[in-house]
Amino acid sequence: MDFNLNEEQQMLQDTVARLVRGEYEFEKRLKYSESELGYSEEFWKQLGELGLCAVPFPEELGGFGGSGVDVQSVMTELGRGLCLEPYMQTVVLGGGLISQAGNDNQKEEWLSRIATGEIKIAVGLDEPQSHYNLNDVETRAEKSGSGYVLNGRKGVLIGGHAADLILVSARTSGDSRDADGLSLFAIDPNAEGVERRVYPTMDGAKGCDVFLNNVQVGADALIGEEGQAGAAIHYQTGRAVAALCAEAVGAMEEAIKLTLDYLKTRKQFGVPIGKFQVLQHRMVDMSSELEQARSMSILAASVANDDASDERDRILAAAKNVIGRAGQFIAEQSIQLHGGIGMTWEYSLAHYAKRLIMINHQFGDDDFHLEQYASLLQAS
Repeated sequence: MDFNLNEEQQMLQDTVARLVRGEYEFEKRLKYSESELGYSEEFWKQLGELGLCAVPFPEELGGFGGSGVDVQSVMTELGRGLCLEPYMQTVVLGGGLISQAGNDNQKEEWLSRIATGEIKIAVGLDEPQSHYNLNDVETRAEKSGSGYVLNGRKGVLIGGHAADLILVSARTSGDSRDADGLSLFAIDPNAEGVERRVYPTMDGAKGCDVFLNNVQVGADALIGEEGQAGAAIHYQTGRAVAALCAEAVGAMEEAIKLTLDYLKTRKQFGVPIGKFQVLQHRMVDMSSELEQARSMSILAASVANDDASDERDRILAAAKNVIGRAGQFIAEQSIQLHGGIGMTWEYSLAHYAKRLIMINHQFGDDDFHLEQYASLLQAS
């Protein structure tokens, strides 16, 4: 199998790399993180103007019809820069859900605006009790006239504080953990009854919990058929997992680069500490984990847009397990090899480490995906 990018994919990755290098110095990232918005509106506009928000969408809706590998090229460079903008939430997950489950009017209204960077989307699938089980939904949507009334709580919507549209899963039938009976709704975040409680996350982004208190929506807020959203949610979170894997690889590469540079310059007993064989062995271990992670990210990207199947689920679960474990290992080893400076807020390594830990816990940590992989093997 040829793992090299083709000419167009290389051009795409180079475009993102130049943009990140030019606009996302670490000092700027700290300022973006501490601002009220929590990221750079100017950088988000540039993503839209350069067509990077249009990568995965069909050409008839203003997109490029890009593959999972194209999305991987973008996410790896965003991970390298520790970019805070809600690209994965808006373009990959939010746009993916609308693209798969939405009707023609919803696609025309929202996807073209996502592709240009005009709107940002937050997706609420998790709840406080769900612990990675996206079928565990207690938020309810009850019929009311021609529309619905929603009540419940959604947790950890990254970028939800500044989203123009929020997509939430809600139960229209069945018990709280049934795979069937889930529906997907598009909600105006400023609608009556919607409350957002905003907080900083450990990796420098901003998230929020969304409380829905008798929120009334029309029938046109329902995305897809009532009670049939489970399949789309499962499929699109798989694409989000592949995107996170790519982001993690970019962050891991930078963490290792920072650590190697430190070992070459930090001296003890009159010589760079990189001369010590035991530290060289630890760098080799980190590099080995990175190579495995990179290979699994490529594999995940290659199946991200495949038809739903147990084989696709197995590959994505394996990739998330390997990359989550590798990311945590590299984060911990990088800090150990740096010593105390590795955890200082003013040094970028601490932020790479925190982002890698956060990625491990998004859409299921390494232990969760190991169990998923084992159960899929038994099912086959």
